[in-house]
Amino acid sequence: MTSNMKIPKISKENRVGNQAENLLALVGTTMTKSVSFMNTKVDIKKLSVAQVLEIQELAKDAAEETSDNFALLRFVMNQAVEGAEDLTDEQFQTFPMDELSSLSGEIMKFSGMGEDKKGK
Repeated sequence: MTSNMKIPKISKENRVGNQAENLLALVGTTMTKSVSFMNTKVDIKKLSVAQVLEIQELAKDAAEETSDNFALLRFVMNQAVEGAEDLTDEQFQTFPMDELSSLSGEIMKFSGMGEDKKGK
């Protein structure tokens, strides 16, 4: 008894090539999620490696000397919170500090930093 079933050929080279193409297609893609801020929902973006490195450098400078922690917090918000870049410093300063700190913590966790490094 013979079978006319055709078995597809899978080339390892093709799979690797397709994976590289798929990964390349993801460059510049951002991930978002909604989180609570002042009893409402805001969308945050997952930070890129470049953004995280820049934040780490700013945090290092802030710990060493004259840099302003508020400037660091503002930078994190501008990078990750949709619409934050449109706020003036005066508008930004009207938010409660604990709410801003909580939101910053959510951004860092979502981006794989901070206490919960799962980046959900």
